[in-house]
Order: sequence, then structure tokens, then C-alpha cells
Amino acid sequence: MRPDLPLLLCALHSFGFAAFHLAFWRLFGWKRELAKVGLPTRAIVQILNLRLVYVFLGIGLLCLLYPAQLRGTALGRALLWFMVLFWIGRALEQFIFLRVNRPLVHVLTALFVLGAALFALPLRA
Repeated sequence: MRPDLPLLLCALHSFGFAAFHLAFWRLFGWKRELAKVGLPTRAIVQILNLRLVYVFLGIGLLCLLYPAQLRGTALGRALLWFMVLFWIGRALEQFIFLRVNRPLVHVLTALFVLGAALFALPLRA
């Protein structure tokens, strides 16, 4: 079986974001920073982050294990469109919620746009 390059790139992008989100505790000093907010907020932030890791790992695995179904079925194409819209929405949310003019924030925004483009690639055929 020949690897499906666009879906392999989607999988790598998803796995990269899963790893990035697993690093949030250290990167953002969550032990210290989240201690400043109430227990419900602290719990919600961490739970949502772990659920995103789960989603990214699942999407990455689907891209690797079911390329023909993603490209060739209505459900697969709907899932690809879902991810295109997910990444477009995430890029737009940068401008709404994270109005920080720093190079790394711009790199992240570009990676969100890249995600939309990558998940759109298998839809063109």
C-alpha cells in the first residue's frame, strides 16, 4: 500500500499539536499559573487540553489508518471538512482572544492556517 502523502502530512500536523498540548503544563507554568484561578476553571482548562490531545491523536491515527475512507466516503470527506473548519476557526480565534504581537504567536497562527490547507488537500480530488 502506497502512503497517502497529504494525509500523512495531516497526521504529522495532528501529532505535532498533540505533543505541543502535552507540553502546556511546563511551557506555560500551569502548576503555578492555574493555582491563581478557582478550582473549576483550573479543572476545565486542563480537561479541555487533554481532550484536545485525544482529538489530535485520534485524527492523526484516522489519517494514517483510513486514507481511502477519508478520501472516498461522504463521512470521510465530512471529517476532513470538519478539520478544515476547525483550523480556520482556530486561526480566527487567535485574533479575537490572543491579541499578542510576538513572533511565536504569528508562527502558531501560520501553523493553524497550514492545518486548514493540509486537511483541504485530500478534498481536491
